[in-house]
Amino acid sequence: MNSRLFKSLLAASAVAIICACGDDAASNNATDPSSIVDPDTSATGTPYSSGEVTDPSNPGNTQDPGNTQNPTSSAGDDSQNPGDPTNPTSSAGVTDPTNPTSSAGSDPVASSGSVNTDPELGPDGFPTLESYGPPPAEYTKDISATAKRGWNTRYWDACKPHCSWLRESANDVTRADTSSDEAYIADYGTARNCNIHDVEVPTFTLGDVSKAWFGYNGTRSACGEEKEKGVFTCTDMAPIAVNDTLSYAYVAGTADSKCGKCYHLQYDGHFANEMENNPPRETHKALKGKHMIVMASNIGNDVAGGNANLPAGQFDLMVPGGGVGAFDALTTQVKKGSDFNWGAGFGGFLTECQNQLGYDATLAAYQTCIKDMCDAAFGDAGLPNLLRGCHWFADWYKAADNPTYYIEEVECPQYLIDHYMSRFNTTTTTNIKKVTDWSTYKEGDVLDTLHCWKAGEAPPENGWQNPSAGCDVE
Repeated sequence: MNSRLFKSLLAASAVAIICACGDDAASNNATDPSSIVDPDTSATGTPYSSGEVTDPSNPGNTQDPGNTQNPTSSAGDDSQNPGDPTNPTSSAGVTDPTNPTSSAGSDPVASSGSVNTDPELGPDGFPTLESYGPPPAEYTKDISATAKRGWNTRYWDACKPHCSWLRESANDVTRADTSSDEAYIADYGTARNCNIHDVEVPTFTLGDVSKAWFGYNGTRSACGEEKEKGVFTCTDMAPIAVNDTLSYAYVAGTADSKCGKCYHLQYDGHFANEMENNPPRETHKALKGKHMIVMASNIGNDVAGGNANLPAGQFDLMVPGGGVGAFDALTTQVKKGSDFNWGAGFGGFLTECQNQLGYDATLAAYQTCIKDMCDAAFGDAGLPNLLRGCHWFADWYKAADNPTYYIEEVECPQYLIDHYMSRFNTTTTTNIKKVTDWSTYKEGDVLDTLHCWKAGEAPPENGWQNPSAGCDVE
């Protein structure tokens, strides 16, 4: 990672480092991965449940990825279209970059796809897509001769991303390394999450602090019991077109994937489980030759590994209208009434359009049907990133159903990094006090913080020795 980003992130979190301290013997400090626990329980009653996604009806993920009536899969309780300049409150807002409790934008760094050292910021607080300059040539090179093949399914459940949670133990290698701040930042930390109004909030806070214990809690997912009070996928993580042949997006990977890794996908005009009597459709052929750079922001236990024909396995593409899956928070965020048609839970709007039009309709017919559903769902939702990402699926992605691709790992473009990294939790520690209802948080609101001390040490403002560890509200 560029030293400029490293220095700016450490500066932004210096206060958190010195404030979040506790008794060495009893604390659950995020720098000790084996001790990170959440005293809250999830909907399943498991302490600090990762909420790994499985399909309760099909834990082995035996769905036929080529069966358009049952597309795989949702990726999200543990588990969005990068910042839309028309929505200044969406997933963003730049305040004080030296204040770890602010939602400040980090200092962009020169890396793949980022050549502008002084980028233009949009009203959402992120650099505009154009300000990153032209993407590297490697993002659109032909990799068909050397790369393995895999396939895409699709989903958008709006749950807190899996990669927004801290590690549960040292054995958890999927999420960011919390052994040191340097390692944490090298893994791009935790993935951003937002409240119901699409305003970014912390991914973890100080927990239920007492004189005997303190540690960190992940902000709770809207896919659990919290619903409106919980946190969601930030909508600026929906796909975005760089040009006619290249897009950026986020995906859920297989159970052995790692958060924050990026991959180059080159679409080949085919689809999963293709057979002689089930050939590629017009949609698959229209996608052939296009490229995507995707970043893993979720890990799904129901996302399939490789097989003889498609050894690279499956990526579940995050796209609005792709299906709410098994852990739906989207219908909590976008309220449409109980009779609204959200399409198939696994497959979303395209599957619904296939049910209406058949499986051999024209590309234009599918595009029109999907965009009509996009407009009905998101046109008046006040979340323009969702509308744009939904239209992207019809227009750029050509409404392709479970298409196949060649795949290789690549360096992440700065655009995806910027929209991935939490701008609150920039190190492994924080002094932000736990919040149980994030729905009322507005951009720029000041969050309560705690000052903590070790057993036997006095808080600086007190002139006596305290025998216990503890915290005071600052």
